[in-house]
Amino acid sequence: QVQLVESGGGSVEAGGSLRLSCSTSGYTYGMKCMGWFRQPPSPQREGVAIINTLTGSGETAYADSVKGRFTISQDNAENTVTVYLEMNDLKPEDTGKYYCAAGLPRGGTCYRDQEQYGSWGMGTQVTVSY
Repeated sequence: QVQLVESGGGSVEAGGSLRLSCSTSGYTYGMKCMGWFRQPPSPQREGVAIINTLTGSGETAYADSVKGRFTISQDNAENTVTVYLEMNDLKPEDTGKYYCAAGLPRGGTCYRDQEQYGSWGMGTQVTVSY
C-alpha cells in the first residue's frame, strides 16, 4: 500500500515562493504516476502538475494556470520516490489545500485526472495573500 505525506505548505504574500514535498513509502509499483492536486474553497479539485516517475522530469504536465510558475520534479532513492512542487510567483488564486497523489498509467500515459489516482496524502495548506 502506498503511503504519501506532504509537507512545505504555508502562508506567503503574492509573488512569493513555496516548495512542497511528498515523501512516499510502500508499494512502489503503484507510484508510476504522481501528481499534485489542489482544492480551493470551491469543491472542484484541480490537477496542478503530474509526472511519470518512470521517465522522470521529461514527462510532465501542468494546468494552464500554473505553467511557467510551477515545476514538478522527483528524487529517486532505493524503493522510494520523493516528489516536489516548486511554486514561484504565487498568486492569491493559488490558495488551497494541496494533495499529493499516486496512480498507474492509463494507456501508458499519466493524466491530470484525479480518477486515475488511487492513493492520496492528507494534504498541506497553501495560502497566498494580496
